[in-house]
Amino acid sequence: MSIATEAWVIFLLIGLVAGFLASLIVGGGGLIGCLLSGVIGAFVGGYLFNALGISLGIENALVVQIIHATVGAIIVTLIARLIA
Repeated sequence: MSIATEAWVIFLLIGLVAGFLASLIVGGGGLIGCLLSGVIGAFVGGYLFNALGISLGIENALVVQIIHATVGAIIVTLIARLIA
């Protein structure tokens, strides 16, 4: 497996974990719903934390990415529910 493929797999796994955690917090759907909300949430959370200048002070980059993606997935899920 190449480095680019590994990066995509890790990104999708982070999205899946974040989507699952978000579904535990706000309730949610199945595997595909968790994956989609987590992946979209990773972009949203990363952008918001960066734009607001929020630093968590955690040295483990994987944990920080999961937290950012989870917060983003929660926001994405709540906005999707407002629209629907």
